Amino acid sequence: MQGTLRCGTSGWAHPDWNRAVYPAIKPRGFHPLEYLSRYLDMVEIDTSFDRPLRPELSKLWLRKVAGRENFLFSAILGKQFTHERQLDPAAIRLFKDGLWPLRNTSKLGCLLMRFPWCFRFTKENRDFVIELRRAFHEFPLVAEMRHASWTLDEALGTLMDHRIGFCNVDQPRGARATPPEAIITAPISYVRLLGRNGSDWTEEQTAADYLYTPRELGQWHERLDRLRVHTNATFVVTANHVGGKAAVNAMQLKAMFGEGSSPLPRRVPAMPPKREHVAQSQLLLRAC
Repeated sequence: MQGTLRCGTSGWAHPDWNRAVYPAIKPRGFHPLEYLSRYLDMVEIDTSFDRPLRPELSKLWLRKVAGRENFLFSAILGKQFTHERQLDPAAIRLFKDGLWPLRNTSKLGCLLMRFPWCFRFTKENRDFVIELRRAFHEFPLVAEMRHASWTLDEALGTLMDHRIGFCNVDQPRGARATPPEAIITAPISYVRLLGRNGSDWTEEQTAADYLYTPRELGQWHERLDRLRVHTNATFVVTANHVGGKAAVNAMQLKAMFGEGSSPLPRRVPAMPPKREHVAQSQLLLRAC
């Protein structure tokens, strides 16, 4: 039985999305999350990477998407855990407190453990991932491993044994960079499109300033089909946020699977060298 596929962006409170994605003149009571939820069916909470969510803020977000029954959130686990390796029980409880409103209302699809690019598959790192799994056992977990060593059979076996989903990434090519795949290690599958700008896959901000062409997105069609057929839920997140490009590509992905609604009524600047792509993106996000 085919699982659900949801497309969304990583975050929504990007300052350079004003005028590009959101209206220049905002109506009274405007909220970017509420606006974005009209066109997409998920969003990845990116602010949780830097600091724990406040429960009252999570409840506010739930109210903003209350009219969207099928809308889900995912959230990024704090860098204090994945990057700084702090497993203080009080910090874990504090982080969970901000997630409970989402989890208890079945609006949290999963929690993403986003590890740094230098996080290789070693015994020490394997054991640490297992520790994190136990610390956050109440939540569906997905791991973003950008180093190719995590595609080894032993590494994938560890994720399978502990029911941790593998986050398939699209990133700039480079030595030991995880290639684009359709790897399944748990009932939930996750894909993040990080952008392909630059030649160094370790430079996140540089990579994110990239607009995927329809042909490049089409390269993911077969992979996404495989993921959605063999898992209960597939989340596809565009993280190429610079200039609102993630919103363009998220809408294009929805349209690719025949799940698109009305296009976002704004124009997002496209990358200038590809005229055909510029025309298609501007049609998709035509001004109303």
